[in-house]
Amino acid sequence: MIWLASLAILLPFLAAFAGMLFGPALGRLLGSPRRNGPALIACTPVAVSLVLSAIVAFVVWQDPGERTGSLAVIDTGSVPIRVGLQVDGLSAVVALMVCCVALAVQVYSVAYMDGDRRYSSYAAFISLFTAAMLLVVLAGDLIVLYVGWEVMGICSYFLIGHHWEERANSRAAVKAFLVTRLGDVGFLIGIIVLGLGARTFEIHGVLTRVWTMPGSTLTAAALLLLAGVAGKSAQFPLHTWLPDAMAGPTPISALIHAATMVAAGVYVVARLYGVFVAAPGALAVLGVIAVISMIGAALAALAQDDLKRVLAYSTISQLALMAAALAVGAKSAAIFHLLAHGAFKALLFLAAGCVIATTGSTLLARHGGLRRGMPVTFWSMTAGFAALAGVPPFSGWFSKDSVIEAAQHAALHGHDTTEAGWFAYTPLTSAGAAAPPAVSPPGPLPSGVAWLVYLGLLLTVVLTAAYAMRAWLMTFFGEPRGTYEIREPSKFMSWTVAALAVPAAILGFFGLGASELRPHAGSALLGIALLIVGGGAVYLLWNRDPASDPAAALGPVRRVFARGFYVHELYAMAIVRPVQALARGVVVFDRRGVDAAVVGAGRGARRLGGLLRIPQNGNPQTYLTGLLAGVVVITALVVIFR
Repeated sequence: MIWLASLAILLPFLAAFAGMLFGPALGRLLGSPRRNGPALIACTPVAVSLVLSAIVAFVVWQDPGERTGSLAVIDTGSVPIRVGLQVDGLSAVVALMVCCVALAVQVYSVAYMDGDRRYSSYAAFISLFTAAMLLVVLAGDLIVLYVGWEVMGICSYFLIGHHWEERANSRAAVKAFLVTRLGDVGFLIGIIVLGLGARTFEIHGVLTRVWTMPGSTLTAAALLLLAGVAGKSAQFPLHTWLPDAMAGPTPISALIHAATMVAAGVYVVARLYGVFVAAPGALAVLGVIAVISMIGAALAALAQDDLKRVLAYSTISQLALMAAALAVGAKSAAIFHLLAHGAFKALLFLAAGCVIATTGSTLLARHGGLRRGMPVTFWSMTAGFAALAGVPPFSGWFSKDSVIEAAQHAALHGHDTTEAGWFAYTPLTSAGAAAPPAVSPPGPLPSGVAWLVYLGLLLTVVLTAAYAMRAWLMTFFGEPRGTYEIREPSKFMSWTVAALAVPAAILGFFGLGASELRPHAGSALLGIALLIVGGGAVYLLWNRDPASDPAAALGPVRRVFARGFYVHELYAMAIVRPVQALARGVVVFDRRGVDAAVVGAGRGARRLGGLLRIPQNGNPQTYLTGLLAGVVVITALVVIFR
């Protein structure tokens, strides 16, 4: 089992180096140096990894349990680092999702990036990213997880800035790198605090020793980990990089910024859920961050003119919904929505790529009337928007209903974290019985936070239906608002999108085996009613004038929403400009202070040297004159002071 998981990680890792070194050469042998060779190296290993991940998931499904394996133990002098993997139900199913999306993106990119002179490096970085994400998912040690976490960040930087000649792309890549690195500083410190407190970096060991650690240590570690989670999963206040990252190629938006990398933060919280359960203050902070992120991002999505930015803000909002589920104790619902989101958001981004390839623009105002000439894209994207909005029986309806039900229970009856955190991660005695924890199990989530999460979820359902309906109508209905020929793009693109529409439509039925994931009548009816309110209001506004934008009804606040509540500008004013001013001051001080002192010391030494070389000019007459002058001076002094 472990060796299959190891091979699933190793294959795309080797493909990255092979594609970078031999992709163009193999392409020349196959007659297409820019596509065939790199595409073969990129797609085949990921396809094999998908098969291996499916085998691993099937074995875990047949025989549930945790499997671990260590490749090496690194002695650090204090807490050792075990380089190994851990396979269980959670890691197996998320790894399968990662491989599915990665393969879809690689196949889609063969046509989307056709003719790109740097396609080989592009495909290689996708392979490296896939390996890094699988390492995060399957890691059995926190330090190994952190290695994959950072490699993902590096790959994200290179892929966002793939077309670095364009200023917007390079700036977006730098911004994503810096903002996520800011959160990763806290993440690394949190790992160190957690590892030192538990005396091990093994994830299983940390979770079994949670209740033996001081509460202050757990709270500090959990809050520090949340900094990295907020950065990677683009949650407030470290969310501003994700909308700008849409400047990168559309398949990258589907892979990194919708289905995998941004979901890594949510996955880490779920993987270390026992730590957060033991630190209820951190869960409360997570809940507040989730509410701010999901409502703010949904309002921003409602006002965007750019289709990819609508989906970007939607990603922030949906990730916040998963975080809200974790905050109220619905771990299974959070992971279920993570999987559903991976399917329908990858579908939406790749379908958006088909639309953009046809229209030549990302602006909604230049789309319209595409459903007749692009039936595959239309029906596929319709399934994606339906899943995003939570239309029954699409996958998003099942997962969102589970989250709403859990939040409703937490608000009305309190959040019972005992089962999720204590019995799941309490260490065992030698007799096999649960040992009493060193501290008492935490109390419920504060009632005010639980109600805030619940009401925030209900409002988010309305807003999600509204912006999904707006984007759907403006893209596919009304009259065409451009001079382009409406037709499906390459079959590599359109049929990849069609394939992703299948899990987006039916994935929800796979959760019916778990009681906590089954639809509940009350929350289901409430969700459908809110869906009708949000989607219906936008449809009525659009139906009055199909050539207009329903977002115009927002009036003057639309600009505020479209600019993301000016958070970027606030950061520029409060952080960027003061830092730039400080940097300019340092430059001036360096030039006029440090450099001036160094240059002045050099000039002083030269002048002193000039004076000292006067008596050492090699002229005997000067030496004799000096000797006689010295004799005269000495004689005079003797006569005067005798």
